[in-house]
Amino acid sequence: MTEGLDARLVRAQERYELAVFGGDAKPLNEAERDLAALDADVALARGRILHARFLDTGLEDAAELPLFERAAGLYRELGDARGEGESLFWVGTVHQVIRQDQATADPAFSRARELATAAGDELTLSYVLRHLCFGEQAAGRVDAARELLTESTRLRRKLSFTPGVAANLIGLADLAASDGDRESARELLDEAAGLAAASGANGVGRWIEEARKEFSLA
Repeated sequence: MTEGLDARLVRAQERYELAVFGGDAKPLNEAERDLAALDADVALARGRILHARFLDTGLEDAAELPLFERAAGLYRELGDARGEGESLFWVGTVHQVIRQDQATADPAFSRARELATAAGDELTLSYVLRHLCFGEQAAGRVDAARELLTESTRLRRKLSFTPGVAANLIGLADLAASDGDRESARELLDEAAGLAAASGANGVGRWIEEARKEFSLA
């Protein structure tokens, strides 16, 4: 076997040889489960790469949504609530962010929230709450949006996910500015800028400068 192969591929090869040469086919089910999990992981990772490319170019790759849907289905069959929840979050994100279809995104986000909560996956939950905030804000429900984003930010601080905290503070600044609270908006952006710089989150730093100009706080 080639050096550096995923352990699940190594085990699959070993179980194949055990079945063919050793006459014991019982481990083949375990091998298939390992490979299904690997397939799900790869689909999810590839989908995320395509989403990053969309954020860079603004062009949707038609393969992105099917990759996330495939990952969600495989994780569901495996009984992996954490993986299914993360994949469904991304399904919702494609509909919300790329296709501007909040109605289709909402059920995926709702189920992702349930699964992430049940699995104790606070990172995915922080992402789900952030994007649910966007939906509430677009619908004009500012208080609900702020509550969701505040909880997302609390989770990210708990996890020491500093770039994610900085990104969320931009959203909270946007909500403050929409309420006419320019001072709070300025303070939130200042904190976000410090966190982004400290964590090397240069992309978030650019978002902060864009927000300052948008809110006339430059």
